[in-house]
Amino acid sequence: MTGSVASPYRLTGISPKAYEHPADRAATAALRKVPYLETVIRKLFDLGLERAYRQRLLGNGIEISPHQLPQLWSAHRACFDTLDISGDYPLYLLQTPEVNAMAFGAHQPMIILQSGLVTLLEPDELKAVIAHEVGHIHSQHVLYTTVMMLLLSLGSMGLPLAGLPLTAIRLALLEWSRAAELSCDRAAALVMRDPRVYCCALMKLAGGGVPGLNVDAFIQQAMSYDSWDDSLDRGLRFFDEITTTHPNAVQRVSELTRWIQSGEYDRIIRGDYVRRGQEPGASAEFERAVDHYSDRFSSLIQETGIGVKQFTRSMADWLRGQTAS
Repeated sequence: MTGSVASPYRLTGISPKAYEHPADRAATAALRKVPYLETVIRKLFDLGLERAYRQRLLGNGIEISPHQLPQLWSAHRACFDTLDISGDYPLYLLQTPEVNAMAFGAHQPMIILQSGLVTLLEPDELKAVIAHEVGHIHSQHVLYTTVMMLLLSLGSMGLPLAGLPLTAIRLALLEWSRAAELSCDRAAALVMRDPRVYCCALMKLAGGGVPGLNVDAFIQQAMSYDSWDDSLDRGLRFFDEITTTHPNAVQRVSELTRWIQSGEYDRIIRGDYVRRGQEPGASAEFERAVDHYSDRFSSLIQETGIGVKQFTRSMADWLRGQTAS
């Protein structure tokens, strides 16, 4: 992997399509084809889903700024600058023992760091995690990540959700989320220009801050995990992940390492990448991948005990009810 470079740099005009994982691109395209899903999600925002959580955050979190943890704020801004993203994106710190971060908000995205994460990671590792969240904003994931987070952890918040096939919606969003995370891991590596830093962060997410952890050994473990050829064990991994928002940390390091070994990472660092407005059209391979995820989403809907037709009917009926109310 490439060594660390301290000087600042900017990937001018970079399109997220330059580095997005093929599974993310295909899953996102397939998710948009799920009948009524995007319309329902946007309606939930119209009903105040995002505003309610934002107010909760303003009352209980710490807003990071040039006057509040300025080094953390500077790292936050540097991530946006590197990916050539303009605009104002707030950064908040929440007191919680959990080790996590999130990009939240479809209308005005923000990044939220949990204090357990901030105390666990070294400054450069924390910046790498922030860069991962900036990747979600760059790829416009936040519409889906926000509603998924709210439906998973906050319940209905008094919103009229009766009649929606919530289990099917959650499973579809979780399947998409695991693919989307792989793109943002790449964004973190590009921002840091040292993928090992981000691998260190993932190692600590897996094992905590135990002194003496060896990132090279962890990367080797990840490559061994990827080459495991027992089909039964691979099937067990699938069932272990089906209700999670993220692939496991070892798999993420494996995916990131294989991408770097492909040469794509170094090519982008050299300045050879797709710019905004120059994105290529969809290939036949991409369309096949979209079909795969479309079939997968249909299977997930079936597994909740309802058919695709019933799912579509329930979504349409709920939307009609909201229009009439």
